[in-house]
Amino acid sequence: MYDFELVKPSTLQEAVAALKDDEAQALGGGQTLLPTMKARLAMAGKMVALSGVAEIKGICTDDAGRICIGGATTHATVAREATGFPALASLAARIGDPAVRNRGTIGGSLANNDPSACYPAGALAANAVIVTPDREIAADDYFQGMFETALDEGEIITEVKFPVPEAAAYEKFIQPASRFPLVAVFVAKFSDGVRVAVTGASSDGVFRWAEAEAALSSDFSAEAVSGLSAPDAGGMISDLHGDGAYRAHLVKVMTARAVKAAH
Repeated sequence: MYDFELVKPSTLQEAVAALKDDEAQALGGGQTLLPTMKARLAMAGKMVALSGVAEIKGICTDDAGRICIGGATTHATVAREATGFPALASLAARIGDPAVRNRGTIGGSLANNDPSACYPAGALAANAVIVTPDREIAADDYFQGMFETALDEGEIITEVKFPVPEAAAYEKFIQPASRFPLVAVFVAKFSDGVRVAVTGASSDGVFRWAEAEAALSSDFSAEAVSGLSAPDAGGMISDLHGDGAYRAHLVKVMTARAVKAAH
């Protein structure tokens, strides 16, 4: 690991000011960034730790009935306290292991946007809004490819606002060594239709499966998914754990399981 300066702001204003330094990098729970730095695959002259910023922690419900989660809130807290959105709490409870859940944060996960991370599927399926100090970004506009998001350099996630669906479930086919999903699907049914978000499968990262959304909006049942063709395997991840065709097949299987679980 390269040498770096550690800054520990106690307010959001202090954190924003510290991140204006060109060498500064935000540090959430450090579950991805620190191992990468230990391997010398990344470096930052200044690390700005967000763990001491109380105003971006915690869970509440806003006037619109949305579950609002501070960007520095840990997975364990979401699993324990997001009782108004059981599918999201279940997603958080199955991230990594206890050490990861007690250190990793929702904001860090969404900012990193790993193609196999869990939270991007929950945010995209629920049509969440990602909040920064300067703006609000709809989930459909936020995710822009593998490790790519709409965040500007130095911009941090202060809150994520989740509309609560009528029914929802997250089904995850775990890669046992990493605890990341080999393929996972979050299904969310709203009054105006169904949203289906897939993670772990595509080399472009999280995506919505439009064909499944159309079918499930007409008939919210596992049988509606069984009649669909699996998504195109051409853009799927292919590695030692499974090729593109296998992952495409799993997308269909996990979507059907999520619909059954939502019922």
